[in-house]
Amino acid sequence: MIQFDFTGRAVLVTGSSRGIGAAILEHYARAKARCLVNYFADAEGQNRRDAEATQQRRREAGAAEVHLFEGDVASCDSVAAMMQHVQAATGGLDILVCNAGILRDRSIRKMTADDWNAVLNTNLTGVFNCCKLGSEIMRDGGRIVNIASIAGIVGFPGQANYSAAKAGVIAISRVLAKELARRKITVNAIAPGVINTPMLSGVRPEMVESYIQQIPMGRLGEPADVANAVLFLASEESSYITGQVLPVTGGWH
Repeated sequence: MIQFDFTGRAVLVTGSSRGIGAAILEHYARAKARCLVNYFADAEGQNRRDAEATQQRRREAGAAEVHLFEGDVASCDSVAAMMQHVQAATGGLDILVCNAGILRDRSIRKMTADDWNAVLNTNLTGVFNCCKLGSEIMRDGGRIVNIASIAGIVGFPGQANYSAAKAGVIAISRVLAKELARRKITVNAIAPGVINTPMLSGVRPEMVESYIQQIPMGRLGEPADVANAVLFLASEESSYITGQVLPVTGGWH
């Protein structure tokens, strides 16, 4: 088993108050990274409470430092302010993982303009905002890993907005890989399949079971499966891999 060492490296994971983002930061904490938790401030304050719990768990896992940053990835101004705070706290970024995302599944016939715009703004424009502004404070030789989805490759009924956004994430990752190569910054995307996270709670149980039946490995993916792939693509061992998409699907593609 490879034991990655990210001692002293500043890692920002967007949407890391819970789910896949929190799992990714847990793995970085174990590898002694300087962990930067990002959350979106909701009216009830639940995301803040989740982020604070994640912050405490990452400290217990052994992170060199853990900082908490509020920021709405869909807002360029909010991301700009967040990156200023990141630079003040850590002097710059070494690793950026764009993970924040939302779902608003409906058939195209039932999908509203708000459903479309909300998902595109967070899942695609959010990646643009974070990559653009994050790369400006990223040290040469850094790593960007964008969380796409198998939906961006295959496309699923009811996910026109989500699939379009994730396909865009794959495209922007390939473009950025070429633009940032001169600075020795690699940019890759991960395309998870069906992952066992709180986001899955909104899917009907019979639909989840039908997914499992189609997955050759015979199980849902776990957040740790995605986190392990993220750490590899941010490691020195992957320094010659850029502009690629890694499906993490249990063979379901």
